[in-house]
Amino acid sequence: MRISELSERTGVSTASIKYYTREGLLPVGERTGYNSTAYGEAHVARLRLIRALIDTGGLSVAAAGKVIAAIDDPGIELDHVFGIAQQSVSRDITPPSAASVEKVHAVMRERGWATVASNPGIPLAASVLDDLAVTRTDLSAVLPRYAEAIDMIADADLDAVAASGDRDQMAEAVVVGIVLGDVLLAGLRRIAQESHTHRRYRGGVVPGQPHESDETNETNETEEPT
Repeated sequence: MRISELSERTGVSTASIKYYTREGLLPVGERTGYNSTAYGEAHVARLRLIRALIDTGGLSVAAAGKVIAAIDDPGIELDHVFGIAQQSVSRDITPPSAASVEKVHAVMRERGWATVASNPGIPLAASVLDDLAVTRTDLSAVLPRYAEAIDMIADADLDAVAASGDRDQMAEAVVVGIVLGDVLLAGLRRIAQESHTHRRYRGGVVPGQPHESDETNETNETEEPT
């Protein structure tokens, strides 16, 4: 297909396609003439991945380039791909306090988690505890419950990677799971939070939706008398 068709199928402008090619995120197409290039389904799939990383995952072009390079390099082991992807989504934070870091380490010991010292999740989680302390909110007591849930999620992440197939698909699943998985979990968490709030404080009644008892009453009112 020509670049115009590739653009139409993916929703990515031709200028962006050329830019991603120059930056090494997208493989070059096959030259078919002096001024024409052909693209295939692999380019469609790669462009969708690029846009997902940048638009949904919030990665910069440079960060997306690093994780895509890790996907494409067969010499990089999957655990290293994990590390590259984790670093790519990490944000700059104020160094956390030693007390908060120790709270995170305590949970890690309790769960039996073993990581390299530079795992970005450690200072990130600790910095959140520091920020919460400023607002006089202490989640230390519920950290073990959060960790228990995260253990299940991490296990599901690895199951999804293992089911992907060959090395390239597994590497892509690693990146997608880390970058887009955070967004997915945030969405599901918000849904569950509202549902549990209605259940705990409103008896399961969702504002603006008919309650089960209301539906029962309506049914009874419309029944023909016998």
